[in-house]
Amino acid sequence: MADLEERATVVASDSRQAGAGVVARPRRADDLADCVRVLGDVHAADGYPAEWPDRPTAWLTPDGLLAAWVTERDGRLAGHIGLARSAPGDLAPALWSHHSGGPPELTAVITRFYVAPTARGHLVGARLLSCAVAHARALGLHPVLDVLATDTAALALYRRLGWTHLGSDDRRWASGRTVTVHCFVAPRG
Repeated sequence: MADLEERATVVASDSRQAGAGVVARPRRADDLADCVRVLGDVHAADGYPAEWPDRPTAWLTPDGLLAAWVTERDGRLAGHIGLARSAPGDLAPALWSHHSGGPPELTAVITRFYVAPTARGHLVGARLLSCAVAHARALGLHPVLDVLATDTAALALYRRLGWTHLGSDDRRWASGRTVTVHCFVAPRG
């Protein structure tokens, strides 16, 4: 028993150290240049977004955006997340509606979510998701998201944090590319 308690203490200590120096805050207009720079790093490392936007700054501020946050780790921008109203044709809100019986308008969509490759493993993603989920719930909305099937690290994060898989579907993008997306809803809070 003492051994289990000792291991739990070590894990808790490691978790605190992993998140040390990470600060989440609302995104400001003067953050956008750094957000685009980090997005470029993520795109080069992981291919997210799958299709680089013509206007990355505008892409970070989609129609229906309710709020956006950034994290800083040791004073440098480390990640970004947005929360937006559902739009017609959004898969995750439609699947949530099908499962819950509620209208898709009762959802908020996690969007434009990424973490700098150099900041991974420091609870940056978990901290950003926490901000977005708390804000959605404060608005009386259910947080949902979709993720490309090829983004295995993001899928692992959502599952580890207790998000529930709602379903999957193939989607055809305007570019003509067909992708498989998995949709999730946040754990009950």
